[in-house]
Amino acid sequence: MRDQAADFKRFGERYGAQWTPTILELNPDGVEQHRVEGFLQTDDFLAQLKLGLGKSAFKAKQWQDAERQFREVVDRFGQSDAAAEALYWAGVSRYKATGDASALKETAAAFGSRYSNSTWAKKASIWKG
Repeated sequence: MRDQAADFKRFGERYGAQWTPTILELNPDGVEQHRVEGFLQTDDFLAQLKLGLGKSAFKAKQWQDAERQFREVVDRFGQSDAAAEALYWAGVSRYKATGDASALKETAAAFGSRYSNSTWAKKASIWKG
């Protein structure tokens, strides 16, 4: 690490890394898509990485791929902190792909049985209609 101090400083400043570890998921142009700071247990870490892949696909307007990535977080890592956020964005991805508002209503209903106390459930509550 000592022999890479200059690189560490340069990248830390470029991406605003305030703490280690800081894991960044970047697009091919080097633009940050998702950030994970601090140590996590394996499943939580994998859930965050998968969430980042979903966010990257979403930002690229690849709605179906984004939804698939987000749903995988919910299905494989449902107990992780990332799962509620992934459920939210899965619903938004489906809505973006189809324009069908029922995707948002279904997502809001899903929060009734899972993650009901999460911030993401509060954000989705407007979709209950």
